[in-house]
Amino acid sequence: MDPNPTRSWVALLSSVFCSSIAVALLTTVLGKQVFDLTGSSLDLGLLGLAEFAPAALLVFVSGTLADRVDRRKLASVGLAAQALTIACLAWYVATRPTSTLPIFGLVIVFGIAGAFATPATRALPADIVTAERLPWIVARQTATWQIASIVGPVLGGFLYVANVRAPYVVDSALTLVAAGLILLVRADRRGAPVARPPGGMHEAVEGVRFVRSQPILLGAISLDLFAVLFGGAVALLPAIAENRLGVGAVGLGLLRAAIGIGAGSVTLFLTIRPVRRRVGRTLLVSVAVFGVGTIALGATTSFVVAFIALIALSGADSISVFIRSTLVPLITPREKRGRVLAVEAVFIGASNELGAFESGVAGQVFGPAAAIVLGGAATLAVAALWWRLFPGLRDVDRFPVWAEPPVSAETVPDL
Repeated sequence: MDPNPTRSWVALLSSVFCSSIAVALLTTVLGKQVFDLTGSSLDLGLLGLAEFAPAALLVFVSGTLADRVDRRKLASVGLAAQALTIACLAWYVATRPTSTLPIFGLVIVFGIAGAFATPATRALPADIVTAERLPWIVARQTATWQIASIVGPVLGGFLYVANVRAPYVVDSALTLVAAGLILLVRADRRGAPVARPPGGMHEAVEGVRFVRSQPILLGAISLDLFAVLFGGAVALLPAIAENRLGVGAVGLGLLRAAIGIGAGSVTLFLTIRPVRRRVGRTLLVSVAVFGVGTIALGATTSFVVAFIALIALSGADSISVFIRSTLVPLITPREKRGRVLAVEAVFIGASNELGAFESGVAGQVFGPAAAIVLGGAATLAVAALWWRLFPGLRDVDRFPVWAEPPVSAETVPDL
């Protein structure tokens, strides 16, 4: 038993904080750099697709591995590989590039590393606390993400203006620190099943089978997929900031920071007053509010209104993130958690990165503003449709509770 359990969740949240700042910073800077090189909304979408594709292609491998090895070590190796990839980006941008192809190639490598780190990291909260304490740590982990999403974009915007190479150097260092911190996690539940599951394709696709067999789980994960797939307005922020709002890199950083401000404020509230009743209805309503905020963002030409719309839609999104991040591991048995969370990571990646691609294509065809408005309207339609299609999800009142014996250190194989 860990003699100092506080150390484990502090180490985990510290690692998440550093890696989340790094991701938010990198997303801001890469979007700005690619748009400066090409001026194309489609390229912004392709950037998201390049990051998403590895997670989708490796889902059966990454999830299985997260259920068979020490999740801390798997996450650390993935983060270290991402740090090395970002260092390569730092070198490339220092050469005054004129082509985006090397950038896209390195983003694919970054996505491969993330495909392994993500399910391992996301499974750890449920491995180090009891079911009753999971909403407590999820709220704080979500708050950590959101605070990082404020710091990262603003830091990235200022560093980009100061020196185009600087944000990548800082980003690589933060990711490397995250890789080290996650190894400090010690807990009774150390991120692996009691016994090794059998190998083979049957094991690999078990996560998909389990999600399909649980209507509540399927509804919650697919809701995020389709809602954010259509409402992926964030990918078009570089184009909106430059062409519609008339602000540069610093303004873009502030707009991205608005996302963190809205989500962080709501998440901090959730650490004090977490959602405990009418869980399903709250999830669906929050997605609808996300759609309304997206429509407002696409319709405005005012920086202030855009800033407020981003605060509103990100605050609503943080509620859905909290509910899904708590609900999914509580429904999933520990021995399947890595595979199920790998499937969820693909759904989330599809909603974010593939959603960015969809937004980029729509922005190229209809223009960024019209594409965002249409996406918000589609998100509203998804929320209404899921209300009818998944009554089990809609009627969830409280989070479920499971009880499992602790896992001994001897049962955890090394990476």
